[in-house]
Amino acid sequence: MTLIKRLACCVLCFAAVLSLNTYAAPKAELWEHWQQQNPQSKTVITHTEWDRFLSTYIVTNNDSTAAIRGINTFNYAKVTPSDKQTLKAYIAKLTALPISEYNRDQQRAYWTNLYNALTIDVVLDHYPVKSIMDIKLSGFFTRGPWEEQLVTVEQQPISLNDIEHRILRPIWNDPRTHYAVNCASLGCPNLSNKAYTAENMEQQLEQAASDFINHPRGVSVNSDELTVSSIYNWFKEDFGSSDTQIIEHLKQYAKAPLKQQLAAIQEISDDQYDWQLNEVR
Repeated sequence: MTLIKRLACCVLCFAAVLSLNTYAAPKAELWEHWQQQNPQSKTVITHTEWDRFLSTYIVTNNDSTAAIRGINTFNYAKVTPSDKQTLKAYIAKLTALPISEYNRDQQRAYWTNLYNALTIDVVLDHYPVKSIMDIKLSGFFTRGPWEEQLVTVEQQPISLNDIEHRILRPIWNDPRTHYAVNCASLGCPNLSNKAYTAENMEQQLEQAASDFINHPRGVSVNSDELTVSSIYNWFKEDFGSSDTQIIEHLKQYAKAPLKQQLAAIQEISDDQYDWQLNEVR
């Protein structure tokens, strides 16, 4: 093998390792167009097909092995061709709506469900894959599908990054957004087994925050050292400007014995994240 080929191989290997272990999180930067809303609107968006899809293919591993206990996994391998088309039809229905004419509560459920549905759809289109990081839609050295413009809404091409970082985060300014949008990975907060709606949004967000923070992949304490999900590092600005503020956020949802452990901790020692696909094993 020539020196150039060896160097090229090293670069590719390094890029592969880097893509699985690092993630440069975008900043929250408002897309002005999506500030539009109609607070007087009473029109309700139905998500029944997405609700059925989730309940059919999500497995809640409450009685499983320690490795995945408490993590919702998705049965990608079992999704039928008919249900794949149902999912695409649901996405098409959402993207055809003039969402700027709806009220804020309907919009929030809309964008959250659209993000999660698009993520599942992209994975299904490329399945089997070991990680969503392996899906490269925007070039060989890209990591994951987040920058690719997947759909068009109100004549605006939109990517997953646009939905999360230019719409959901800056408009609602709520750190619980990170517990609602799912990146199809074991390290991510659970993909809910039911659709978000204007009516259940608050309850679902609170439950999602509690479930993640009280699971070892979210927060764990060992010998007085606090290890948290890398989400709290990547999006530190959303949870607080310091370790102390992030820990205060965690305390809001922590249950015993984690709550008692956090009471004596002032700083974060480490962070972790598992990019393996959240598939049923």
